[in-house]
Amino acid sequence: MKSIKNIKTLILSLATLMLVSACETEFLNPNAPTESQVLSSREGLVALSIGIKQLYSTTGLRWVIETPAITTREGGITTTFQNMIELEDGGADLPNFNSNVSGMWATLLRVMVMCDNLIESAGTVDLNSDDRNTFIAYGSFFKAMCVGALSQHYEQVIIQPSQNNDASFVPRSQGYTTAISLLEQARSNLSGVTLPEDISGSVLGGLDMSNSVSAMLARFNLFAGNYDAAITAAQSVDQSVASVWEYDAQNENPVWTRVFENNAPNFKPRDNFGLPDAFTLDSADGRIAFYLVPLDETNQNGLPIEDLAGFFTSATGNMPVYLPGEMFLIIAEANIRKSSQDLNAAVAAIDAVRTKTTDPFGLNAGLAAYSGAVTAEDLLLEIYQNRRMELFLTGVSLEDSRRFNRPEPSPQVGVFTDERNRNFYPYPERERNNNPNTPADPSI
Repeated sequence: MKSIKNIKTLILSLATLMLVSACETEFLNPNAPTESQVLSSREGLVALSIGIKQLYSTTGLRWVIETPAITTREGGITTTFQNMIELEDGGADLPNFNSNVSGMWATLLRVMVMCDNLIESAGTVDLNSDDRNTFIAYGSFFKAMCVGALSQHYEQVIIQPSQNNDASFVPRSQGYTTAISLLEQARSNLSGVTLPEDISGSVLGGLDMSNSVSAMLARFNLFAGNYDAAITAAQSVDQSVASVWEYDAQNENPVWTRVFENNAPNFKPRDNFGLPDAFTLDSADGRIAFYLVPLDETNQNGLPIEDLAGFFTSATGNMPVYLPGEMFLIIAEANIRKSSQDLNAAVAAIDAVRTKTTDPFGLNAGLAAYSGAVTAEDLLLEIYQNRRMELFLTGVSLEDSRRFNRPEPSPQVGVFTDERNRNFYPYPERERNNNPNTPADPSI
């Protein structure tokens, strides 16, 4: 019990350290451990690891899921908050002080700093090899998640934060390369390691590190155009495993807080997952009822909306780290896009999603096998539709919309017929005002 209380105290101290680091004036608490003290013991590294997951899975995922959901019409706003109005309006005038744009950037960079601290400290604290490799793998995994998420939403990204406000920017393609390298490092560190019992329980919880690392290798290799590597990684993921972010009364499901809390939704899901009328959904598809509850209403901009179901209806409900069906869809897409195209393999992977009835999360389409034309163009449309339905509100919709060459957005503000209203987000005002290396904002 004493150890658990000490870890809780260290977590609170870490939170305080993160807060004061963002302020010009620092008020020292003589009774609280310093950052160097927190990072100089195994107990401190356990606390830091818990803090990394808490920050990423709550605040980080809020921005990563909500922001592109509005941009790509997965959701329609149901509030008069200016940040949400600006997101749904989109266009060339989306301000770089928008709280979603700046919140996603700042939170992910903050997690990256915490990960760097964990990785560096694991190399200096007196630890056994299993502990050291586990901490390094954990920090590498979460940093990869952050770098990959930034690369999905900004043209250029920071891969190494700097406390001197002079971090360099790299093209987002290099961001994906960095994320992949970090994940490969994590996989190497996990090889042959017996996870320490306290880390497996109090730190990881429902997060299956091995399968989650492989799933993210599949995702980011696909986004980077490394198709054979994406297929190999996706095939290595155990389809029976449900790796989850866990929530409780102090750390609530971040989508629930935005849609259900206080019965004051900031957004609701769009009809038919926001897909345009050109896509025909089979009413028997089990994913419709899994995610959507019929609601004959429109939002203030005339966009038809539904009520939300799925993983988001409880403050303490788990959310998946990745969905097993994504792996089949990665295999399908990669087999079409790779140089040695294999359309039959793509169809087989599509069918694995369409006919699925044993998903560990209960997310089953339960449909017949694909019966359309077996051409690259038709199969890619089928994959896009299935990604939209299978991976609803998982934060990949903007990357998907661009990668599948969906119609370009208008630079005008408030064109609500656009499938997406931005290609990339502007760089946050605070970054631009403090970091002279900040690039010019994308035009749209």
